[in-house]
Amino acid sequence: MKRVLVTGGCGFIGRHVAQELIEHGYEVRILDALLEQVHGSEAITIPAGAELTKGDVRDQDAIAPSLSDADGVIHLAAEVGVGQSMYEIARYVGANDLGTATLLEALIKRPVERIVVASSMSIYGEGLYETRDGRRVDGARRKPSDIRNGQWDLLSPAGERLSPVPTDEEKRPDLASIYALTKYAQERAVLIFGQAYDIDAVALRLFNVFGAGQALANPYTGVLANFAARLANGKRPMVFEDGKQRRDFVHVRDVARAFRLALEQRQAAGHAINIGSGRSYAISEVARLLAEAMGIAKRPPEILGKARSGDIRNCFADIGKARELLGFEPGHGLENSLDEFAAWVRNSVAIDRSGDMKRELEERGLVS
Repeated sequence: MKRVLVTGGCGFIGRHVAQELIEHGYEVRILDALLEQVHGSEAITIPAGAELTKGDVRDQDAIAPSLSDADGVIHLAAEVGVGQSMYEIARYVGANDLGTATLLEALIKRPVERIVVASSMSIYGEGLYETRDGRRVDGARRKPSDIRNGQWDLLSPAGERLSPVPTDEEKRPDLASIYALTKYAQERAVLIFGQAYDIDAVALRLFNVFGAGQALANPYTGVLANFAARLANGKRPMVFEDGKQRRDFVHVRDVARAFRLALEQRQAAGHAINIGSGRSYAISEVARLLAEAMGIAKRPPEILGKARSGDIRNCFADIGKARELLGFEPGHGLENSLDEFAAWVRNSVAIDRSGDMKRELEERGLVS
């Protein structure tokens, strides 16, 4: 495999994936719509040696030449963000699901050896839980009435507090947002297509990706970017609920390596695979760690005591399958990478739009 098309290759993850591929001898072609919400007004930079076509993945006329002579595809092009997906529904379904469908139709005429699609941990809804006596619970959900009353943690029918545990790929999907629905549709469409047309297909379920290059002006792009934009503008990070909800943060360079490995490891074909760090962090603690790294430790997070529609309490990755099928091992832990991230933020333009995001959600009744 020599030439790879990366859709969405100018985005945060896409640029790192393109760089990873080029460093390992691949020819890289990028197709990207260059959306303003993602890229703002800044000049677009791509890795040296990559070829860029500006175009929407829903446009067959843009896809067809991009696939010419391609041996593989990494499909990253998508609208990202749980909150925004709950009111810009047509936009998310169109970009994510229709975009994937259009790409797959183009691949019927111009098949490749392998396609790797970016799926998401959001398809799980809540992660896995255990009861006090160790019984696995993979269908746990919070009741809206509990959330309104400030009961953030999940309870069993008997009222027992459930304990979160690492989520593996056997956990049943439980789609709690429009974004999650579109990512699951992308994942399944690619895997079904691969089986039908004898094209190797892999889906990587990404957990919370962080690192230099995140869109600091896009409040829907990721929690660390939101916190960084707030802190850089002299404000406290906004944390929903009580701040004790737990997530898995995986460095973008580890994610980029995982995509390359998914192209290369034959045994990965046909599988959906978690890509995370295998560790969990409380969101409020992440906000404090970032403030320390940015040299403003006296700016503690603002705990809102409110929940957004579509948010879940806990989800962090079991990465045993990634280790087995990809030979993947995270190399950049959160604690060891925040200084580098903070240094990048200091040299970037950080526009804080998290207040706009909160207001947009509240106006639509999506915060309780």
